[in-house]
Amino acid sequence: MTDRNIYGYNPSLPAAVIFIVLFAATTAYHGYQLTKTRCWYFIPFVVGGIFQVIGYICRAASHDNFTGIPLYAMQTLFILLAPPLYAASIYMILGRTVTYLHAESLSLVPVKWMTKIFVTGDVLSFLLQCAGGGLMSTGSSMHETGSNVTIGGLIIQLLFFGFFVIVTTVFHARINRQPTSKSQADRDLTRGDGWKRRNWVTILVGLYLVSILILVRSIFRLVEYIQGYDGYIMTHEVFMYVFDAVLMWLAMVVMNVYHPAEILGDGKANGGYTDTMEL
Repeated sequence: MTDRNIYGYNPSLPAAVIFIVLFAATTAYHGYQLTKTRCWYFIPFVVGGIFQVIGYICRAASHDNFTGIPLYAMQTLFILLAPPLYAASIYMILGRTVTYLHAESLSLVPVKWMTKIFVTGDVLSFLLQCAGGGLMSTGSSMHETGSNVTIGGLIIQLLFFGFFVIVTTVFHARINRQPTSKSQADRDLTRGDGWKRRNWVTILVGLYLVSILILVRSIFRLVEYIQGYDGYIMTHEVFMYVFDAVLMWLAMVVMNVYHPAEILGDGKANGGYTDTMEL
């Protein structure tokens, strides 16, 4: 395998450098927001950003070195595994929002099970994608097996994330019809003016936006791996940047702007959310 181009193209150095800078900037700001608010449930999200930076550093190093297996393996794994880490934090935000609004009875999934169910699915997806990425990086004979394992991980991610979007939408509809005193008071005490206005609704807006971005990216990756290593998508770098790099950077920026800690704080003071599986 070392005597041929693993990527099917020469990885672009300028594109990789641009996204190293972009992901480093948003990740650094997330780190600042994390330490300032002590919202430890956002640690997986920040780690996902670090994974992106490492992944694109490896892609930059792969420019004119597109036969090196170690760099290929590292960029594959780190870029592939960042979104499941984003998802872990996203799942925890919803549970804390439900509890913050004193609206446990309106949740389609009991709050005490919410994180357990979604994070368990996320961990399974993470492990399968990690195993698949590892197998794909060991040699050409394992490409198909690794690709199939990765496809399985992506399918699980799509199923759980799709269900999460349904749970979020149902909760949003129910609390609009049956507002709690806390949800009404929080909306009346909206923080900021204009585009800076923040309340529990903007938390859900952020969740919707990031969920859509992750779903689109996961569908893209699923189609990519189904097509295989000789497929048009896999052999043309532009698709990875448009449907993965750009979307995941936007997801991180959305959470910079609609950071839930502006309303939820550390996630413990309001509502006493104590799910043992949460950070």
